[in-house]
Amino acid sequence: MSLESDMEVLSEVPLFRELSRDQLRLLAFGAEHRSLRAGEILFRAEARADAGFVVASGEVHLVEGEGEGRRISMTVGRGTLLGEMALMADTRRPSSAVTATDCDFIRISRPLFRRMLQEYPDIAVVMHQRIRDDFLAMASRILALEDIFDYDDEDDTPGEPRGEE
Repeated sequence: MSLESDMEVLSEVPLFRELSRDQLRLLAFGAEHRSLRAGEILFRAEARADAGFVVASGEVHLVEGEGEGRRISMTVGRGTLLGEMALMADTRRPSSAVTATDCDFIRISRPLFRRMLQEYPDIAVVMHQRIRDDFLAMASRILALEDIFDYDDEDDTPGEPRGEE
């Protein structure tokens, strides 16, 4: 992939959407590429996460569980950033990522991302707001579950959905 095509893919990522052309160029120039065939593992659940991966082409299954309990929780494609939190903090992968098709990825290391934040502090402000908004939206969705399920006060487990008694 060329620098220009990498910049185009990176600009599709919601976290990077507000970056200028120069900022996207720096990010694309410092990133690495990885190509995998269908059925290969990009990363496993619980593995240390030191980078984010942007899907440049293809589709990826996010897989939870092992063996009989294994299930695909989501399938993502071009422009998806896998491991957003890994760009900012030492963390572990919440699920495994397995390629559904042949895929190309742009790997963004934590040191590269931190360099971006140091060279362009205004990016940190924009990203902080975006992450804050995403977190508040997620919290709102979680709180909405209280309206759907009748929680057992004894052990905080969901009971029967409300309205189906």
